[in-house]
Amino acid sequence: MQFAPLYPLLYRLLKPAFPGCLWTGSRDRPRIALTFDDGPHPTYTPQLLKILDFYQISASFFLLGTCVEKYPDLAKDVARRGHWIGLHGYYHHSFPLLSPPELRDSLQKNQRAIASACQIDPHNLRDVRPPNGLFVPQTLQHIHQWNYRPVMWSVVPEDWVRPGISTVVGRVLSQVKNGSLIVLHDGKCGGQDVAQTAEMLIPQLLERGYQFTTIDEFQRDRSEEKNVPDLSV
Repeated sequence: MQFAPLYPLLYRLLKPAFPGCLWTGSRDRPRIALTFDDGPHPTYTPQLLKILDFYQISASFFLLGTCVEKYPDLAKDVARRGHWIGLHGYYHHSFPLLSPPELRDSLQKNQRAIASACQIDPHNLRDVRPPNGLFVPQTLQHIHQWNYRPVMWSVVPEDWVRPGISTVVGRVLSQVKNGSLIVLHDGKCGGQDVAQTAEMLIPQLLERGYQFTTIDEFQRDRSEEKNVPDLSV
């Protein structure tokens, strides 16, 4: 069973309920973020990187610690090409099913694996997307308490069930707007189609005038908006 029609509704319900998460970028500029979960994968990630290189697109990758440890050179290549890297847990385990010590251990192992492979300061690896997008308030409380930044989504075309490349592209194009945070997958579920999806999707988004940015830039915009003084008082 596919749940793609429900994600726009969930987004509208969850975004105002959990404002401490990053759900979108600014609606004032035609910038969007392409993000990829569950990698790196030895076949699908290199295929995707070639497409991103061709269009000179900077994206964001939420990597699994166990995959990074299996393919450290590939994780390093993602970072070397200038893509932003976030945490997706050590294994693809739903965060609400983990105890607080297990969750913290998963994030720390994920952080250490990426830092070692990519030669990134672990303090710069703070963005966390929960596997399957599943969380409860306590999950977010712990993520914030441990000085991580939860990252969610605004466009989820459910590519991991492989409904067809044109279907995935159509779902993105029907929902995308300024500030959209788009979730695709380059892991074992959905990664089979990710390069072809990106190859079809990116030029159409460029034709609509969108610019591509990273989660880090969205986070900076969010911080700046919070620090803007209220001149209406």
